[in-house]
Amino acid sequence: MNALLAKSDDVSRREFVSRMAKTCLGVTAAPLLMGRANAAFEGASKAKQVATAKNVIYLYMSGGMSHLDTFNAQPGTDEAGPVNHIKTSADGVLLSEYLPLTAKHMHHVAIINSLASTQGAHAQGNYFMHTSYTLRSTIKHPSMGAWMTKFQGRNNPSLPSSVVITNDSKHPGAGFFEAAVSPLSISNPASGLQNSKRLGHLTEADLDYRVSLSQKLDAEFRSQYDYADLRAFGDIYKDAVKIMKSEDLKAFDLNQEPAEMHELYGKDAFNQGCLLARRLVEHGVRFVEVTLGGWDTHNDNFVRVPENCAKLDQGLSALLGDLDKRGMLEDTLVVVTTEFGRTPKINQNEGRDHYPKVFSSILAGGGIRGGQIYGKTDKGGHEAVENKVMVPDFNATIAYALGLPLDQVIFSPSKRPFTVADKGQPLTSLFG
Repeated sequence: MNALLAKSDDVSRREFVSRMAKTCLGVTAAPLLMGRANAAFEGASKAKQVATAKNVIYLYMSGGMSHLDTFNAQPGTDEAGPVNHIKTSADGVLLSEYLPLTAKHMHHVAIINSLASTQGAHAQGNYFMHTSYTLRSTIKHPSMGAWMTKFQGRNNPSLPSSVVITNDSKHPGAGFFEAAVSPLSISNPASGLQNSKRLGHLTEADLDYRVSLSQKLDAEFRSQYDYADLRAFGDIYKDAVKIMKSEDLKAFDLNQEPAEMHELYGKDAFNQGCLLARRLVEHGVRFVEVTLGGWDTHNDNFVRVPENCAKLDQGLSALLGDLDKRGMLEDTLVVVTTEFGRTPKINQNEGRDHYPKVFSSILAGGGIRGGQIYGKTDKGGHEAVENKVMVPDFNATIAYALGLPLDQVIFSPSKRPFTVADKGQPLTSLFG
């Protein structure tokens, strides 16, 4: 038996531990287990900045959101197509007519219209935006939420530090970090945190007994096969039991919200994800990502973009207004971004194609000075002509807001050095 276990690969060991935990404890846990425990720090950071944000709510527009039909207003140009533009609560800032509710909150928002990527395919662009590093087969890099947890730990010891609300299984998660800093993945915000309650026939005393018995049975195995991944799995199941017993488990229950809040945010999964994000931040989860897909508009751009914008507009406007009323926007950085933009040229299918050369994203709250536009494109939105921003710079700005050490090196298991946003430089002029 021992010889067989010694020869088993990581997947086999993981499957073994998962099944044993489910059988012995009566609980399952399935965060994004992508990390390794032997990443190492090197020295102290030289870049010391005071955090302006305690939390991040990161709204990811999966598929490549069209900048010309959302945040980069190009009135009177052929590239704008049939889209009209409207005034906003910020002087001189125009938005697409598809975002009328968001327009009322633009005095809180900074638009970055000169963002550029080197990656023009979905998987590569998504990965680059989440990690600041290009996708490779030899290594998986950590996402921003994992970096934050690695450097700063948890705010609520009973809840994960970061949560991803998405149906996308390609999220980089903890990358080469240990599994303990992985974000918790939730596919349906309305369903709450699945597998987080004791099985019906178990009392709390029964569960405690099974946990204790499992630890005793595992003791010799753990001492003989002291694998980093195995230790990480042990920590994960301890965390699962801790969440089960915590009063803060209610943070995941949207039924706790009054009907008017559900109406305010909207009933779509993305909109309910925005509501869940606010609840989680209230309970100490510091980095929450919510995904809205469907932005890959090669066909029927001017039908599909308005449909997606309707969801984004209601969810984003409700979130900004709700956070502001609760006094939380000052400490919470709200991000809206995507992997790349869409071509200024409208194709023969009334669509727009992939366009990493320039696109738009927004930042709000968390110390950002609202009512401003950073960067500029030429007429028609073809390329950045002022203050070009690369993806690592954008991510460095988020890290800067959180007070993360931008130049502190962490070594991967292969002994390669990495920093939170590669060589990105934060856009410090956005703050104030």
